[in-house]
Amino acid sequence: MFTGQLPLVPPGAGSSGGTPKGPSVVALGGGHGLAASLSALRLLTADLTAVVTVADDGGSSGRLRRDFGVIPPGDLRMALAALCDDTDWGRTWRDVMQHRFTSPAGTSGLENHAMGNLLIMTLCELLGDVVDGLRWAGALLGARGQVLPMSQIPLMIEGTVASPTGGPGELIRGQAACAVAGRLEDVRLLPENAPACPEALSAIEFADWIVLGPGSWYTSVLPHLLLPEMRQALSDTPARRCLAMNLLSDTKETSGMSASDHLRVLQRTAPEFTVDAVVAEYGTVGDPAEFERAAAELGAEVHFGRVGVSGQRAVHDPLRLAGAYHEVFSGSGK
Repeated sequence: MFTGQLPLVPPGAGSSGGTPKGPSVVALGGGHGLAASLSALRLLTADLTAVVTVADDGGSSGRLRRDFGVIPPGDLRMALAALCDDTDWGRTWRDVMQHRFTSPAGTSGLENHAMGNLLIMTLCELLGDVVDGLRWAGALLGARGQVLPMSQIPLMIEGTVASPTGGPGELIRGQAACAVAGRLEDVRLLPENAPACPEALSAIEFADWIVLGPGSWYTSVLPHLLLPEMRQALSDTPARRCLAMNLLSDTKETSGMSASDHLRVLQRTAPEFTVDAVVAEYGTVGDPAEFERAAAELGAEVHFGRVGVSGQRAVHDPLRLAGAYHEVFSGSGK
């Protein structure tokens, strides 16, 4: 097992550069949605913590989880890559982390594994601790912030797919299956009383702002409110809370749902959890008045703005999203 202090890294790696100290922000989610949020938030603050879902059971992460019993590293890898230092050193190691192996015949045991997944798994195994492993991986990239798992044990998502006839729904288990199942109901985490990562709970307690979303609603956003210790921490923290909406509401796991429905699902999942601000793009929420009423039920004021990239893709633009977050943070300070 490794011991001692983190090694020195090349000059410039891990520095905050021109990023202002800013508020202490904890961003929660997973996958591409969390990566987009982190890419925006890193422009506003040097005090940034990502808390990442650990229920993925598909692709490279799922294979490593099944073969080695580790927490799935894929979403953790994406969060680290989003926080890499803006230098040749940081960008190079980001590209190394994101590199996927492919063989001409497509039959290698390494096929489609991401290098960063293997690196994170290796560090966690050698150090004997997930948080320490992620800290070392972050130092390698010069990450501008820290990345933490929501729990240090792998979690499982299960839910019920709504029946089109109104009868009993079909039970679906696993994040990969739930993500494409259709309209989900009664989503839950297994084990039900899994412990939350203590370092994540501490970061939430001392944060100035909590940012939840964007991301896959049932498999990346809501899981943070399904873990009992984390739901309690998110409800009790004196930090203000910001919810970032997706640019698409009707997806493979939220079929037929409006943006207002997303807010109502969140309220049903954790009635004690309130929100101060909701960030959304005006033309993506359906009826704006209905959406504002649904947000008000959470205690939130809606901040409409242009946060997507230009063109047809429903992808958040980091600069535009950073501008929206800045408006929220500066207009509703503690």
